[in-house]
This record gives sequence, C-alpha cells and structure tokens, in this order.
Amino acid sequence: MASNTQDVDIEAEPTAEPAETESGLDPNVAGTLSYLFGFVTGLIFFLIEGDNRFVRFHAAQSMVVSGLFLLAYIAVSIVGTVLTTIMFASTSTFLIGSVVSLFLGLVWLGLALGGFAIWAYLMVTTYQGKTTRLPVVAGIADKLV
Repeated sequence: MASNTQDVDIEAEPTAEPAETESGLDPNVAGTLSYLFGFVTGLIFFLIEGDNRFVRFHAAQSMVVSGLFLLAYIAVSIVGTVLTTIMFASTSTFLIGSVVSLFLGLVWLGLALGGFAIWAYLMVTTYQGKTTRLPVVAGIADKLV
C-alpha cells in the first residue's frame, strides 16, 4: 500500500527577538524586577526606562501599590497605638482595649497577607508578559507614565 502522506516543507516564520530595554533586560524581566523591592526598584526602573511603556507602567504601578500599602500599615499602626494607649490607661477599659488591639492586629495581618498576595500575583503575571491593571492604582500609574 502506498502512503498518502506528503512531505510538506513548512517555512517557519522568523521569531522576533524580544526587544531589550534600556536596562539591557527583556521587558517582562525588567517589569517583574520593578516589583521586587516595591518602591525602590519601581523608582529605579521608572528612571532608567525612557521609552518602554510596559516597563514604565509596571514600575509606576509598583511605586503606587507599595506606597499605598506603606501608608495603610502606618495608618493602622498609629490608630492601634493611639487607641490601645487610651484604652489601657484605665483598668475599666482594659477588656475593650484588648479587643480593639486584637482587631487592629488582624487588620494589619490581613494587609500584610493581602499585600504579599498582590505582590506575588503582579510579579508572576508581569513575567508572563501580561499587564495587570489594579483598580485605582492603574489610573495613577497611567498618569505617571
């Protein structure tokens, strides 16, 4: 029996080399590294990259996200310190102060775990070459870019 298969010479399309950024890295790597140490690496890549909008957007979003989380941590810490100082000032409000302190500790823990989850998600999706736009934060980042 004769085989009906044909040898087809398919010419592969040339793959485009990923464009390097001014930092000498691939855009997805530079974008991912802009999230690595939050505001610091975001600012570094934001200043280094002049033309690559992908990297500049992720650097700006990194700065905004880390800045907002830092402000939230500071706010929760100040509110917690003030409230627990007031509540623990007298023995009659000790129980209420303990509950408030526990609640604010859980809020702080939620911020820390949520911040870590967002950070990890942004790093993974950026490395994959995707642009994840966080609500509110992306608008601020767009204005910076």
